[in-house]
Amino acid sequence: MRTWQTIEELQDIVEDLPRFTQDLQNLTTRLGLDIAPLNADHISLRCHQNTTAERWRRGFEQCGALLSENIINGRPICLFKLREPVCVAHWQFTVIELPWPGEKRYPHEGWEHVEIVLPGDIATLNARALALLADEGLSQPGISVKTSSPKGERERLPNPTLAVTDGKVTVKFHPWTIEEIVASEQ
Repeated sequence: MRTWQTIEELQDIVEDLPRFTQDLQNLTTRLGLDIAPLNADHISLRCHQNTTAERWRRGFEQCGALLSENIINGRPICLFKLREPVCVAHWQFTVIELPWPGEKRYPHEGWEHVEIVLPGDIATLNARALALLADEGLSQPGISVKTSSPKGERERLPNPTLAVTDGKVTVKFHPWTIEEIVASEQ
């Protein structure tokens, strides 16, 4: 059984993990966000080229199972369930989100965001997420907040998102786990 860290196609993201972990720590500190009690259910990558996404897909196919492949906001997104987790802070991610490139250009190819699950009424997601963040953190230069409702072709659950970024990494908040969203497609 191969681990994701030993697969040739994934070596660039193996090497990128310490940078992501440090940038995420910096962002959560700036935001006054205590991540210790929070459940982050998956981690996501970003890339600029289809060839990179295809290479990463080949790598993840060697160390995990394809959970879902869907078109979201006009581009393919694959979810993989790994046999061995990707560890960031206290979290152990076994679900990896691999989106193909879209319209937006990201400053870095590699790990880009974590998604935190805040179960509860979808109408109060934004208020609940913002309550976890310090006002002075949100008002700092370079910090931006965006809301959206990405939807896959077959998803049955509404999946609002509140994303907070410093332009390097992003923390996203959702009301459902990604596996609950995938199950709603069945």
